[in-house]
Amino acid sequence: MLSRIIAESPLKTLPADLLVGIETADDAAVYRLNDSQAVIATTDFFMPIVDDPRDFGRIAAANALSDVYAMGGRPIFALAVVGMPIAKLPEAVIHAILEGGASVCAEAGIPIAGGHSIDSPEPIYGLVGIGIVRPDQIKTNRGARDGDALILSKPLGIGILSAALKKGLLSSVGYDEMVRWTARLNMTGARLAELSGVHAITDVTGFGLAGHLLEICRGSGTSANVALAAVPMIEEAVTHVRAGIATGASARNWESFGKDVDLPTACPEWQNKMITDPQTSGGLLVACAPELAGEVLAAFRSDGFDRAAVIGRFSVPVGASPRLTFT
Repeated sequence: MLSRIIAESPLKTLPADLLVGIETADDAAVYRLNDSQAVIATTDFFMPIVDDPRDFGRIAAANALSDVYAMGGRPIFALAVVGMPIAKLPEAVIHAILEGGASVCAEAGIPIAGGHSIDSPEPIYGLVGIGIVRPDQIKTNRGARDGDALILSKPLGIGILSAALKKGLLSSVGYDEMVRWTARLNMTGARLAELSGVHAITDVTGFGLAGHLLEICRGSGTSANVALAAVPMIEEAVTHVRAGIATGASARNWESFGKDVDLPTACPEWQNKMITDPQTSGGLLVACAPELAGEVLAAFRSDGFDRAAVIGRFSVPVGASPRLTFT
């Protein structure tokens, strides 16, 4: 639906200095200021996925800033997007949400310089993220090349853990693992922008691994082959999805793009759910020259992404359009 709406946008002629817009569903907009600077602008916000208000604020802030890092940029400041049912939520709860978001921005080294708030029926929180990047170091979802290694920095399963939490089935260990990954900033993306052998970056969010990888393939004119056994997954999420717990968004994702995905013969349903599981503040997907894979992995691991892994390769499409193949 969103693709159709965007396609019908009346604005067809875009400024030459708008280096990244809505053309290939990239992570953020990028506008060139001069030969050495471009500004990155993005926004993201949502309703709570956890009960703890401070954790909610941290997760929402890390998720919003991820799009700046996914473009190879460094955030410079943020604006808060706040909608709260002020007649229902205690002031202390709202304060904890905002404090959680501010703590993640402090970790990123940026201020929350303003924003906008409304009285809303449900809590909503997120950020407008503003960053900078050199025009020649922008990493989009359009640059993957034949033979590139495919690297994923965070394990999958956040949507499944969230579904288990809503059912009262998530353990304390599973909750800690969920917050650990969703509140972790994808700041490695800014370091990877300096490597010419890194050809494309995006982050894994609402469309799951398969959906966002297909965006790279379509934008780049490549196909991709992924080894399911190499894909990092959160252990408790695997346990829950094997027991039948998943989100409705997972099924909608598959309905949207499943026609372009090839799965192994007799692929179990739980693996399908994992690769379509919507991730909140998920990891970065990186396409890089194969000889650079070790350096990219080392960069991720030095920033605390100990589950980062090479999960596949990009290739020239065999047919008329890019496909994603899991083996």
